[in-house]
Amino acid sequence: MFNALSRQPDDALLALIGLYKQDPRPGKVDLGVGVYRDEEGRTPVFRAVKAAERLLLDGQDSKAYLGLEGDAGYLERLWSLVGGAAGTKVATAGVQTPGGSGALRLAADLVLRGGSKRVLVGQPTWPNHVGIFAAAGLEVVSYPFFDTAGQTVLFDRMIAAFEAAQPGDVALLHGSCHNPTGAPLSLDQWKELAAVLETRGVLPLVDIAYQGFGRGLEEDSEGLRHLIGVVPETLVAVSSSKSFGLYRERTGAIFAVAAAPAAADLAKSNLMALARTSYSMPPDHGAAVVRTILSDAALTADWIAELDVMRARITGIRRKLAAGLAGVFPALAAVAEQEGMFSLLPLTEAEVLRLRADHAIYMPTSGRINIAGLKTAEVDDVVAKFAALR
Repeated sequence: MFNALSRQPDDALLALIGLYKQDPRPGKVDLGVGVYRDEEGRTPVFRAVKAAERLLLDGQDSKAYLGLEGDAGYLERLWSLVGGAAGTKVATAGVQTPGGSGALRLAADLVLRGGSKRVLVGQPTWPNHVGIFAAAGLEVVSYPFFDTAGQTVLFDRMIAAFEAAQPGDVALLHGSCHNPTGAPLSLDQWKELAAVLETRGVLPLVDIAYQGFGRGLEEDSEGLRHLIGVVPETLVAVSSSKSFGLYRERTGAIFAVAAAPAAADLAKSNLMALARTSYSMPPDHGAAVVRTILSDAALTADWIAELDVMRARITGIRRKLAAGLAGVFPALAAVAEQEGMFSLLPLTEAEVLRLRADHAIYMPTSGRINIAGLKTAEVDDVVAKFAALR
């Protein structure tokens, strides 16, 4: 049987990580991998996470299964963090998942079961979005979201795509810190798209994976919070990988938001049934850590303080990088005002490969860079090598 299989292409980002590790040159720079790094190049464990783990080590008395729903305390506190006061005015039901990717796959399976056939996805997007939706059996309908050369959101094209959508279609939205562009939507733009989605009968699926990395915990969810107050139903996929630094713990959730509790509960029963035939029970540790942090005022305050420092470092790198690049690529002045870990640069594949071969700067051929992968001391040298391309 195995010999009848076709070899699948390697994941481009994982292959890039492998090439970076094999490169013996000193001073090599990794702008590809999607994790936060500090000024020493480390992906640190939050102080609050360490403290929560010590509490769990001393107090946890069982490793029994959590059940299909997962950690109810984690779900309650996570939704409060994401939904805020707006989240208390709607009916919500959540299921814990193995990371944000698991949440997206459950969402895709749910909407397919509910009769949806198509999902509208702005391009560019995180590559695995398309892979997950296609693997679930949804038709992916793409529309242009971002002009890389001009570094601007194509909001008119986005609205036009939604106005042309059919009732029952699904629209993927990035909750904040767009991956890979970093380009934000204003609250007024969120209000306009929410009105169009409500009028057209399109179901929003919001992927929020970087809350706190853009402008702040509250600011990064303001568009989502407005949206759930306008449309009758929403799916919200949440990842705790970045905001809590729990990458390898695979910690996430999918929330079904509805106008009535009966509808939310119906969605939850189906999400749990889908989980049962997929991964069955979710992993416990990451969710227990987040629940412990958000249940303790002192741990929550320390977590927010450390997250604020990380966001400030990213913002500082952004501004320094934008100031340097704008002299060669004037449109890249916009990088300073973009949000989160990523930006998308107007480079050709040949230029990206030249940077890799000549200067040991590693990034995907799409031109996406991880701002959080740069050290402050590296910025001027990276700018000079980018400038040498033109």
